[in-house]
Amino acid sequence: MTDRQGAAPEVLFVCVHNAGRSQMAAALLTRHGGDQVAVRSAGSAPADQLNPAVVAAMAELGIDLSDQIPTGLDTKDVAAADVVITMGCGDACTIYPGKRYLDWDVPDPAGLTLEQVRPIRDQIDTKVTALLTELTQLAPPPRGHR
Repeated sequence: MTDRQGAAPEVLFVCVHNAGRSQMAAALLTRHGGDQVAVRSAGSAPADQLNPAVVAAMAELGIDLSDQIPTGLDTKDVAAADVVITMGCGDACTIYPGKRYLDWDVPDPAGLTLEQVRPIRDQIDTKVTALLTELTQLAPPPRGHR
């Protein structure tokens, strides 16, 4: 899955504001994947702060996003990623040849209540779990292992 011998695959989650979907996906993959994957998130037009309902929904799972700050999409992050997962950023996402792109059709939690964000969080969690299974099955074993 990765061209870096023995390195964990890098996954970049991208949405428009980096205040909801991509932050949830990155946090969930980090939790489930540990050191099996390297995870980043970014936004094509980053917001000033995370969506409070997203922060609350993730806190219910014991994941603290309160100190996270939305970040802008940097072409270096795209270039470094093995898999780029977009969630509603449209044409703003830079396309690099040889990269694997997935577009997850996940509702935008902007302006939604905690009750409305929970199903989005759970949908992302299901997708993240499936992605992790795929990545760990395709990734080469760490160096020194036979």
